[in-house]
Amino acid sequence: MNFSRISMVLVASCFLACGDKKVQTKIAPEVNVVEAGVFDIPVYAEYVGQVYGETDVALKPRVDGWIMDIHFKEGDEVKAGQLLYTIEDVQLQNKVATAQAKLTEAEAMFQKAKSDLIRVEPLVAANALSQRDLDEARANYQAQQENVNSAKSVKANAEVEASYSKIVSPVNGIVGISKVQVGDFVGRSLGDNTINTVSSTKKIRVRFAITENDYLSYQKKRAEKGLNTDSLIIELILSNGTMYDETGRVDFADRSVDPLTGTLTVQAIFNNTNKLMRPGQYVKVRFKSDEIKQAIVVPQQAINQLQSNYRVFILGDSNKIEPRMVKVGPRNGSNWVITEGLKPNEKVAVLGNAIVKPGMSVIPVKMNWSYDSTLVK
Repeated sequence: MNFSRISMVLVASCFLACGDKKVQTKIAPEVNVVEAGVFDIPVYAEYVGQVYGETDVALKPRVDGWIMDIHFKEGDEVKAGQLLYTIEDVQLQNKVATAQAKLTEAEAMFQKAKSDLIRVEPLVAANALSQRDLDEARANYQAQQENVNSAKSVKANAEVEASYSKIVSPVNGIVGISKVQVGDFVGRSLGDNTINTVSSTKKIRVRFAITENDYLSYQKKRAEKGLNTDSLIIELILSNGTMYDETGRVDFADRSVDPLTGTLTVQAIFNNTNKLMRPGQYVKVRFKSDEIKQAIVVPQQAINQLQSNYRVFILGDSNKIEPRMVKVGPRNGSNWVITEGLKPNEKVAVLGNAIVKPGMSVIPVKMNWSYDSTLVK
């Protein structure tokens, strides 16, 4: 009986000991590993820009009156000269009629003065009338001729003013949302009297602001490399992170730096062949500002950032992980330039959610990675 009990205790002890040994056995985790690459990489500068039409023309009434009719659908494409708004023109047409009446009267008086002059000239030649009579006839003829010219000008001005009751599109483009409706009163003296805007979007303008320091830096680099502004290729990154199909060029830079913000406004021009871009959109403006030769590059996810400190995990001898502090340069797409602390082709662990300790052995898994300068994010 005692022997059986002792045997059972020994078996249980052996089982527990074996179990503890299995629990204490550690399995090395698998870790993705990449080799630090060496590339000549472009450095891009990015700024926030806003899109404008090639022309954005504000429609403002040039006469006072009520809106009688609207001849377009908001958001439609319109042609230059297309009728958009009609303003009440009764008073304007009355002015035209009054001017026509005065012109008719002036022309009648002119014809009378002309007839008088024709009659007087032979009589003066025959000494039937004095030279004074001839001078008066000629003076009256000239005065009536000027009255006709003046009346014609008054009528022409009245007709031009009456034409202002018809508001037409000044350019081919897209008409916006109307700020007035039929029956609203509009006029020249009513504060902000813009009633709509027509934007030509065959091309677009993108305006962005660069700092004064950036401006000086770019100018210096271009001078050193003998480059001009026309050779600068401008790219756009849309709000969804995709690249715009068209590249642009710098159109102009403002004449002065804004003293309040310390920035210089720059405008770039882009084609808008597919009509994707609309005025008011916000985009990122990107262009190549420099190039780093033989830069050491690793994927961004291989870098661990702690406040202002950066480190990577190096795969050393016996596949042991060791942390190393590094200094970083500019980001490029999904990659990061390492300026100090890393050598070409050193193996760097991409830990992700894996938890490892310094000196821990791991099973390296080669991660497919290649540098792509076209990446945006």
